Amino acid sequence: MTTDLCRSGIGIFDSGFGGLTVMRAIRQLLPCENIIYFGDTARLPYGNKSPDIILRYAIENSTFLIDQGIKVLVIACHTACSFALEHIRAALEIPVVGISEPGIAEVVNLSKNGRVAIIGTRATIASGIYQQKLQLALPKAEITAIACPLFVPLVEEGFLNHPLTELVVQEYLGPLKSMEIDTILLGCTHYPLLQPAIQKHQGDKVVLVDPANACAKKTQTLLRELGLENQEKSQPLYQFYVSDDPDKFRMHGKTFLNYPIEDVRFNFSPSSFVPILNCDENI
Repeated sequence: MTTDLCRSGIGIFDSGFGGLTVMRAIRQLLPCENIIYFGDTARLPYGNKSPDIILRYAIENSTFLIDQGIKVLVIACHTACSFALEHIRAALEIPVVGISEPGIAEVVNLSKNGRVAIIGTRATIASGIYQQKLQLALPKAEITAIACPLFVPLVEEGFLNHPLTELVVQEYLGPLKSMEIDTILLGCTHYPLLQPAIQKHQGDKVVLVDPANACAKKTQTLLRELGLENQEKSQPLYQFYVSDDPDKFRMHGKTFLNYPIEDVRFNFSPSSFVPILNCDENI
């Protein structure tokens, strides 16, 4: 591969801040890689949108990142993966990594008794994609899926250690206490920020699976197999774009990324793009 292509960035998109947990894992594993992140903060949360709208948003986000000259696309949004991953993967010439697949593989490796819970947005849970893929991988598993729609706004507002968060966790996850669940898949990139509250409620014996690390490993493996790793040891370039409120993203984003965010650009207008993908198909 050419040096210029190897220097091209990894593109990551999510509905808001949550995908920064994926960027953090990729940054730690691949410290030389340039990264371009897009948070669709004007249209979050995706979890209460219809499948056709989620697909359309995902296509527009992918189009924007492709226009930045990325070498690989990481869809860091579980909801977008549920409805758009295969469509986008089939349409693009560059490799596409979805957050959903590594997370499922991680659950398969870690669950001991086959009693698994999936928590996610309404749209992710309603899609049934995670349940279907987990059941195929673990045919004898008992799978419980729970939509937790208030988790995303709690995280977006910074209520990570708030008494309200504990009450919401108890409300959503209370039924799991009597099910002998041994593994919970955090099916939304916002949810790892609530991991302490969820772990406290469920107890230390329950394993919480954050797919971010597995997604980063898959991205690393893919880059190596295709000869696309950036071999330069210079300081990587991180670029951040949002569709609304750059100041809020800059202030709160460092909590997700565990790294200072100095410059956030607001120059994305979905209506101004002609998508590179045919979004009328398979909607």
